[in-house]
Amino acid sequence: MTAVGIDTHKRTLAVCALDGVGQVLGERTFPADPAGLATLVAWVGEVAPGATVGVEGSSSYGAPAARVLHAAGVDVREVPPHLSRRERGRTRRPGKSDPGDALAIARVTLQEPDLPPVRLEDPSEELGLLADARDELVTAQTRARNRLHAHLVVLLPGYRITASRLVSERRLGAVEAALADLPGIRADLARGLLDDVRQLGRRAAELRSRIEALVAGHPLLGLPGVGPLVAARLIAETGDVRRFRSADAFAMLAGVAPIPASSGESRRMRLNRGGNRRLNRSLHTIALTQARSHPPARAYLDRKRASGMSWLEALRCLKHRISRPVFRLLQAGRWEPSAT
Repeated sequence: MTAVGIDTHKRTLAVCALDGVGQVLGERTFPADPAGLATLVAWVGEVAPGATVGVEGSSSYGAPAARVLHAAGVDVREVPPHLSRRERGRTRRPGKSDPGDALAIARVTLQEPDLPPVRLEDPSEELGLLADARDELVTAQTRARNRLHAHLVVLLPGYRITASRLVSERRLGAVEAALADLPGIRADLARGLLDDVRQLGRRAAELRSRIEALVAGHPLLGLPGVGPLVAARLIAETGDVRRFRSADAFAMLAGVAPIPASSGESRRMRLNRGGNRRLNRSLHTIALTQARSHPPARAYLDRKRASGMSWLEALRCLKHRISRPVFRLLQAGRWEPSAT
């Protein structure tokens, strides 16, 4: 087996090819443009025919290279950054350089046969774009709301008695009326922030409506604790569910599968801090919701607590348990975009 590692950047691609025992077959840097990508494909076919290619950052700077190589029939895999960072220290090359990073990525590709395939463009990408855009709007609205609170403390002492959260239109309207006749720069800024809060909220609500329409009818919505936004994030971050060979592989990607940490006669598992943190957060949201209101989940947590686990340990077990039905429901409802 031969392997090729690609360290991706905005304008260049550093590439290293290894033979089956880890000896360097060739190193080269290509421009990240159409001509450079065509040359890269030809170079890989000449220097390391039949190689597995590992790409770090295949969903961002490395996406064009991953697509071109995949279209040429090359087996292209995603190399997680934490694996390449660990391998970089073993290359015995001084300092940090793009060729050294490509060598580390190639070594990981050679040593890890179970790396996930790169995620190519799929219909769920547009759902992810909508979810990301809504999250950004909600974050911006929260910042504007916090700045507004800072002004209102000075302008309207005691305003929190009637308008503490500035979420509902009724409370926003009450603040608007109170600010209407106040003079000065601070009052002008507060009125502008009030407009920002409303506008950002309307735009976020519009995106939420689009997301709800796109995921309507998906089997995930039948799982307790899963609403449209959580379903959208699960679908978007998973992509084509067929790229996972099993529910265990999905759990590992989501960072909810415990990692063995045994030594000698000691047998234990440790917390997995890797994986896709957005998937992990979505499963965490489902677990918290079920822990509050889903009797089977509450009974499961009680059994884990009775066995000596802490609350957090029991919740992590529940997240791992939830990942299995989530995986099955993702398989059952492979998502295709509607005409919305």
